[in-house]
Amino acid sequence: MLKIIKPSEIESVIGTEVGLSDWIKIDQEQINKFAEATLDNQFIHVDPEQAEPIFGSTIAHGFLSLSLCAGIPFSQGMGLVIDGMKMGLNYGLDKVRFLSPVPVNSEVRIRMECLDITEKNPGQFLSKTKVTMEIKGVEKPAYIAETLSMFIV
Repeated sequence: MLKIIKPSEIESVIGTEVGLSDWIKIDQEQINKFAEATLDNQFIHVDPEQAEPIFGSTIAHGFLSLSLCAGIPFSQGMGLVIDGMKMGLNYGLDKVRFLSPVPVNSEVRIRMECLDITEKNPGQFLSKTKVTMEIKGVEKPAYIAETLSMFIV
């Protein structure tokens, strides 16, 4: 669910969870399309026979799963915005750690926690969010990332 806050409420959301997505499945077709788009056709992603002895199946690209931290919140209407926001921009990443491979046909979801929001210029708020991608049935997450977004009010 999308959480809309006023600038005066920023302090109240820092350190809180601001989103938990539904589970989505990552299938081989999606992995193959990503491989084609990025020119990363390494066998662990696209060749089930070669990948099987190493990972048990093909695995999603780390950057495929990472890219979903932008798309999942948008498609599921979740996250945090500031009231009156005209647009939000991807501002980058402070830190990313890939912790577990994502096997083909896994279900994943993302959990978002607001780490900080700072007004950089009048009407421009820099937000730092901790994003954790969980894999259904796996204890260790796929990754933990600190993403940056610029909110223009």
